[in-house]
Amino acid sequence: MNSNPSKRPLKVRLKSGKGRSPASKRWLERQLNDPYVGRGKVVAIDRLPMPPMPGVEFIECDFLDARAPDEIKAMLGGPADVVLSDMAANATGHRRTDHLKIMVLAEAAADFAREALAPGGAFLCKVLQGGTEAMLLAALKRDFSHVGHVKPAASRPDSAELYLLATGFRG
Repeated sequence: MNSNPSKRPLKVRLKSGKGRSPASKRWLERQLNDPYVGRGKVVAIDRLPMPPMPGVEFIECDFLDARAPDEIKAMLGGPADVVLSDMAANATGHRRTDHLKIMVLAEAAADFAREALAPGGAFLCKVLQGGTEAMLLAALKRDFSHVGHVKPAASRPDSAELYLLATGFRG
């Protein structure tokens, strides 16, 4: 994300005020529409087409394509506050192979984060448990002040999927 208040064409209105007082609803709408609150710019990349979304710039490209990182950085127009990778390779059903394939993507995303993040920024990426994620975790600990695993509630407890979260990019 890159905060840029001049490129914010959207007006956000709350669809439901259930459980909120009128004053609370007005405050929340002011916050959501204040260009200086820091909603920022969102740039997304995927190999598959994505329907347009307000406030999102999209590039249809494979992240491992050599031109992808530079195109994303150009679209950002400056350092990013957050780099988020939910990339996953098509599953083969062979656990070790699937682990290695997703780790290639995670390591590429981490390399990009090191190039694109502003100091203090955060990086989140999907991995599969399988052994080699420890090397990526150790590498991230050199560049970020806090690094750890997170497992969202949406992920089944028996799933090998988890995320690495790194905050406080040292730059």
